[in-house]
Amino acid sequence: MSDYVKVGNLEVDSKLYEFIVSEALPESGVDQDQFWEDFDTLIHELTPINKDLLAKRDKIQKQIDTWHNEHSGFYDKDSYKEFLKEINYLEPEGEDFTITTKDVDDEIAVQAGPQLVVPADNARYALNAANARYGSLYDALYGTDAIPEEEGFEKGNSYNPKRGEKVVAYAKAFLDEIFALEQASHKDVVTYAIEAGTLAAILQNGEKVTLKNQAQFKGYQGSPSEPSAILLQNHGLHLEIEINPNHPVGKRDPVGISDIVMESATTTIMDCEDSVAAVDAEDKVLVYRNLLGLMKGRLKATFQKSGRTVTRNLNPDRKYITPEGEDITLHGRSLMFMRNVGHLMTTPSILDEKGEEVPEGIMDGVLTSLVARHDLIRNSRYENSAKKSIYIVKPKMHGSEEVAFANDLFNRIEDLLKLNRNTIKMGIMDEERRTTLNLKNCIEKAKERIVFINTGFLDRTGDEIHSSMAAGPMIRKKEMKGSKWLDAYEKSNVSVGLEAGLFGRAQIGKGMWAMPEMMKAMLEEKGSQLKAGANTAWVPSPTAATLHAIHYHYYNVKATQQQIAANIQDYREDILEIPVAENSDWSEEEIQEELDNNAQGILGYVVRWVNHGVGCSKVPDIHNIGLMEDRATLRISSQHMANWLHQNIVAGEQVLETMKRMAKVVDQQNAGDPDYQPMAENYDQSIAFQAACDLVFKGLSQPNGYTEPILHKRRLERKQQLLLNKV
Repeated sequence: MSDYVKVGNLEVDSKLYEFIVSEALPESGVDQDQFWEDFDTLIHELTPINKDLLAKRDKIQKQIDTWHNEHSGFYDKDSYKEFLKEINYLEPEGEDFTITTKDVDDEIAVQAGPQLVVPADNARYALNAANARYGSLYDALYGTDAIPEEEGFEKGNSYNPKRGEKVVAYAKAFLDEIFALEQASHKDVVTYAIEAGTLAAILQNGEKVTLKNQAQFKGYQGSPSEPSAILLQNHGLHLEIEINPNHPVGKRDPVGISDIVMESATTTIMDCEDSVAAVDAEDKVLVYRNLLGLMKGRLKATFQKSGRTVTRNLNPDRKYITPEGEDITLHGRSLMFMRNVGHLMTTPSILDEKGEEVPEGIMDGVLTSLVARHDLIRNSRYENSAKKSIYIVKPKMHGSEEVAFANDLFNRIEDLLKLNRNTIKMGIMDEERRTTLNLKNCIEKAKERIVFINTGFLDRTGDEIHSSMAAGPMIRKKEMKGSKWLDAYEKSNVSVGLEAGLFGRAQIGKGMWAMPEMMKAMLEEKGSQLKAGANTAWVPSPTAATLHAIHYHYYNVKATQQQIAANIQDYREDILEIPVAENSDWSEEEIQEELDNNAQGILGYVVRWVNHGVGCSKVPDIHNIGLMEDRATLRISSQHMANWLHQNIVAGEQVLETMKRMAKVVDQQNAGDPDYQPMAENYDQSIAFQAACDLVFKGLSQPNGYTEPILHKRRLERKQQLLLNKV
């Protein structure tokens, strides 16, 4: 049981209270007594509004369900649209406008680049992500399937020179394409030097050449005649050629190049939401403490690696000399957003005077802004935002009213923390159907603070299924990616964002590459997101960020966005195409294949979430391919199974048999983990198995198909079980 401290009209969990008064408030410039008084008032005034918005979600969903039930087997697009307008699901579109957000860091406003999303409850992962601003191209190529492991070119247990040669050849071919020399190749260079402010390259035949575009040369380290590093830039992204003839790799290179360092993850989302399993004050304090450490620049993580103890800290800034001989400093870390939770969940971390849990999203907003205040007043080892802004991504909002509420919340937080208006910048995740259809209005409600919009296939599909649950059986999950609504959704997000003036002011993002082991395929496919107009896209690891950075050198995102902005289109007609199967007479084998795939994915993720409190991890799919999973995956799979149950495509007995059989598969996939607790040994007593079943069998009644209510309840149950076992 938790202990609570009474503060005004609030009961604050003692663990959270101690963190706030002993760690977050000191040196923040915020008076403790005033903080609690204003926090108390804010909670009591905004909680009723939060509840009303959630009640409106439920009312709208019931109206949509009723309409589909009354129009069973009949679907007239015009009638459907008129109905959606009547219930204000389709909002009247407002006047044209342009966002006016100010004081936005260049990494967001103008610089296109990869974006990481990382669980904020894991200090090691968070530090890895923050430090992923720069990454080794040589390591990324050598250690992944980007360089195929053909005979003689395997990675092996020690350095393979033949594989290394392929890596170097790939990297120098890349330099030739992006940073071309005049009538020469980088592979023929034996010496680089800086002469009269220009980069010169001496070839094997003694000839001296220069860069075709000297504007790409931005600086160096070392001496002009023998630089130890050369800094280049293309499409806003930097690249550093490291020169160290004494390095094992540099010894094999004619110039002594030991590595090519890519500017990689320009921004990172430190996640308090889908990739964490934070269900109580103990968990939330871990999240907030890590964020505080990041903002103050003092977070560190100590762990064992290859038999030795390693301590990881934030990387320092990077210093160079410009071609003109001036000193310059580049930001050494990824610019950090913080993703709060949405409006749905409440938290036992704080109770009101009636003993009711307060909205977790309100608590997240206040406390993540409080820890970020240390960066603004430079009570930090390094700065995060050069423009002294706080960046918060707000997920899972439905329509413009909910965005307006988030904007009001941020106004109140700014007043509470004595911050200038619009210091807190907002990212709007376009992952709910009502937001997609009314995105222009949503952006308008935050037009003075918006810095980010994006698309996310998984959550958006989960909401698509739940919103139209009564319309009929949904197409198979693998067919969703080719559906008309999804293509229109991806295009609409970019089009609406550019029409609202996000170009040069904010990020337009695309979703995750979920297969961290398949980098060759990522290099072949993920560039399409840039060609679609995204100036950032999610990657699952620092290594993936380094490889994805290659795309930003090949594709001019600014030019692409300008082309799209010149031909804005309205895609809402196609977005309203419900992905109901026209012909649902699938074979028994096809139905069972769909069930197996969904069930295995649900169980593989839930067992780690519930039993171990792991919100994001590489989970093997049914074919043993490791996929980077978070709650979004769970939402689409559970809702798809719930839809087929509701539409009588499958029976409950078949679903339960599938879940039990797939539990054995997941148990086997985790057999090498000594801490793993098998589900199949006792289905009735396995909290994780019961949670997975609840997500499907109770999926129809879950608010908007969200997984959090069930997961939180079951994780708390598991934590209590573990506590009792210790006693």
